[in-house]
Amino acid sequence: MVSYNPKDWWKLIFDFHKSDTFRQLLPGILGVALFTAFVAFLENDYFHVTFKNTTVIHSLVGFVLSMLLVFRTNSAYDRWWEGRKLWGAMVNNTRSLTLKINQIEGGSEIKADIKLLLIDFVYATKEHLRNGVNLKSLNQKTRDLLAEYHDNIPLGIMNIIHQKVTLLLQNHDDSYMKMVYLNDDLKSFMDILGGCERIKKTPIPFSYSLFLKKVIFIYIFTMPIGFVREFGYWACPIVALIFYVFVGIELLAEEIEDPFGTDANDLPTDTIFNTIKQNLNQIF
Repeated sequence: MVSYNPKDWWKLIFDFHKSDTFRQLLPGILGVALFTAFVAFLENDYFHVTFKNTTVIHSLVGFVLSMLLVFRTNSAYDRWWEGRKLWGAMVNNTRSLTLKINQIEGGSEIKADIKLLLIDFVYATKEHLRNGVNLKSLNQKTRDLLAEYHDNIPLGIMNIIHQKVTLLLQNHDDSYMKMVYLNDDLKSFMDILGGCERIKKTPIPFSYSLFLKKVIFIYIFTMPIGFVREFGYWACPIVALIFYVFVGIELLAEEIEDPFGTDANDLPTDTIFNTIKQNLNQIF
C-alpha cells in the first residue's frame, strides 16, 4: 500500500506512479484518440457525411453508465474496507488473547509456543490470501506440528493453538472458566480468516462484470461516429478523456475488490503482520 499525503494536491496531480491508471491506460488512450481521428477523416474529409450527430444518445447512455460505475466502485470499496476492518480486528484480538494468556500462572514454555504459533498464524493467513503459504517461512516447531495439514495452513495452526491453550489450563482448578474467558478471542480468529476468505473467493458476479465491460466498449467506440460531426478533430482528446475516466474507474474497482495482494492499493498486511509480531514480543 502506498503511503501519501492526501493534502498535497500538486504532487498527486503530476505524480505518475506505476499503479496510476493514466500510466496503465496510456496505450489505450492513444489508440482511442487515433481511432477517433481515423473516423473524423472518413466522415468529414472523405465521405462528407451529413447525418445528425448522436451526442444526445450518448449523453443519456453515459448517465446510466455512470450510475453502474458508481455501484461498481462502491461495492469494490466496501470489500476493501471490510478487509481492513478484519485485519484491524486481527491486531486487537492478538493483543487481547496474549495479554490474557500472559496472566495465567505457570506454563512459561507453553506460553512461548503459543506466541510463536500466533505469529505464524498471522503470517500464514497473510500468505494464504495471496499465493499460498511457504512452510519454510514458518517456525521449525510449527512446521513439525503441522505435518498433517497441507490445504489450509492457518486453520491447522489455530487447531494447534487450541490444543496448547487446553494444555496450559488443564492443571488449573478453574480451567473451564478460564477457557470461557479466552474463548471469544480464540473464536474471533476463525471469524477473521473466514471473512477474508469470503472476500477473496467471492468476486463481483460474472454477468455484471461482463455486461459493464461490454457497455463501456460499445459506448466508447461508437462515440466518435457522432462526436466528430460536431467537434471535428477536437473529438480525439474528448473521446480519449472519456475513455480514461470510465475505464479508469473500472480498473480501480478491479484492483481494490481483492485487497489482500501486493498491489499499491492493496491493504498493508505486511506492515500489520510486523506490528502484531512486535506487539506479541513486547507482551511476552
